[in-house]
Amino acid sequence: MAENHVVAVLAFDGMAPFELGVVVEVFGLSRPELGDLPWYELRVCAEEPDRDLRAVGGFTVRVEHGLDALAGADTVIVPGVAEAGAEVSPALVEALLRAHARGARLVSICSGAFALAATGLLEGRRATTHWRYARTLAERHPGIEVDPDVLYVDNGDVLSSAGSAAGIDLCLYLVRADHGAAVANAVARRFVVPPHREGGQAQFIEAAVGDVGPEADGVAQSMNWALRHLRTPLSVSALARAAGMSERSYLRHFARRNGVSPMRWVIAQRVAASLPLLESGEGTVDEVSAAVGFDSTATYRHHFTRQMRTTPTAYRKTFTRAPARP
Repeated sequence: MAENHVVAVLAFDGMAPFELGVVVEVFGLSRPELGDLPWYELRVCAEEPDRDLRAVGGFTVRVEHGLDALAGADTVIVPGVAEAGAEVSPALVEALLRAHARGARLVSICSGAFALAATGLLEGRRATTHWRYARTLAERHPGIEVDPDVLYVDNGDVLSSAGSAAGIDLCLYLVRADHGAAVANAVARRFVVPPHREGGQAQFIEAAVGDVGPEADGVAQSMNWALRHLRTPLSVSALARAAGMSERSYLRHFARRNGVSPMRWVIAQRVAASLPLLESGEGTVDEVSAAVGFDSTATYRHHFTRQMRTTPTAYRKTFTRAPARP
């Protein structure tokens, strides 16, 4: 990566500050812990610089750079739009196209995908956005393959991420692509987040963990079935049967939807199901392990520590709501 790699992020009137803050945190802070490694030059840009921009929460932001600075950047990040599905400013579309023509990579977070879509650069390509906006994006831009289940999509020159916190995942991915895993891991540690999250945003979609409606697909059916049977032995063949698919087809569709294998997803759900049991203080760790379907406490401890970065006992000590049994 060039020493003067410029990252430009769009600020706009009515913005939610979280997504903008993620970009500033990753690309705008100095990194003395990385030694002499050249870092990014961050520019916060707006269509109308040097005026107050309202942010959600009752405060304003004023930036000095305009769209010319955005068009001249090496990486351009659009952290959202004022209204999902509304017409995108022609001036912003022009600036994005100018940046892309110069070789910049364009990046969106959450509803920012609508701005990238307005450029036409996503036509015939895959993209994502917050799952709540996915249908609107697909209806407004039928030429885009909208994938509502993943955390981010990399098309090389145009990248998109899902809602809000998925912007952290994509920003760390960009750092990893530019500087390697060790640097991305160091940034993640300072951010106090995992350097890579398993799975996709399908795990956060409301319908994915409720009763399956008549139009739900087989993979969703199998996920709901698995959630109801976590404490019983589960296998890929059993999940495939619940989905009404062959094992080979099921593995392909599940990985595409969730970004992980079925059994890794099951393990993650079992660990998640154990958290309220640990917090309640009822039952020993052995009993909690059995209650969520692990075949041994040793296996449970291994996967819990890997996923939660602490032990079940330490987690219980920190978060218990009642005296725990020894």
